[in-house]
Amino acid sequence: MTADTRIHPSAIVEAGAELGQGVEIGPFCVIGPRVRLGDGVRLASHVVIGGDTRIGAETRIFPFASIGQEPQDLKFRGEDTRLEIGARNRIREYVTMNPGTSGGGGLTRIGDDGLFMASCHVGHDCRIGDRVILVNSVAVAGHCVIEDDVIVGGLSGIHQFVRIGQGAMIGALSMVTADVVPHGLVQAPRAGLDGLNLVGLKRRGISRAELAELRAALQRLHGGALRPTAQEMQDEQNGPLVQQMLDFILGPSDRSFLKPL
Repeated sequence: MTADTRIHPSAIVEAGAELGQGVEIGPFCVIGPRVRLGDGVRLASHVVIGGDTRIGAETRIFPFASIGQEPQDLKFRGEDTRLEIGARNRIREYVTMNPGTSGGGGLTRIGDDGLFMASCHVGHDCRIGDRVILVNSVAVAGHCVIEDDVIVGGLSGIHQFVRIGQGAMIGALSMVTADVVPHGLVQAPRAGLDGLNLVGLKRRGISRAELAELRAALQRLHGGALRPTAQEMQDEQNGPLVQQMLDFILGPSDRSFLKPL
């Protein structure tokens, strides 16, 4: 703890916790003995952080968030597992994030610059990328992979072991039970693939030619058997976005893929 660390008198910081420079801990927070807070982390009131939890610099956590508590897995027997949260995340009210389990590698990891809106849940052994946005009350089950730049709409659920590729967008009130290709647009109560996330791609400055190539590739992939078609396309000259999609489809997973609506 450094001289510029500010801890409210009502907060409890247990012996062993490590606090970086400029950390602020608000009223009635409870910080466990194995917690590490990076420089400039700011906790509002009533934040509880436990377990072997590391939080990156300049992350802000808002009231009543519960971070690093035991995973919601009946097989968990108190084994030594971790939660790692990157830098500059915004974790809003009532968010819960759990550490890993021995059956899933022992680590839940969250990248940088994410926004986790009120009442979101990130389950055990998940891998969340950079610049991910989970809108209010999104529930991400255990062992999920959410790559960079994904947006998940409010009140959506992500089934355990599902992968969501980079740049995909999940519409509100969707139940996602299968893998989502990079840059896909998903919506409907029992979610189906609804083309490409054109809004996100355009925001990233993707050219019309690249969009046309990606759209044509997606149509071709869903015109036949998905994995054999992707394998066939691997031998062709593809742009980086198409190649990313092919690599994702052919990557390790025991889930199927969402099909077009």
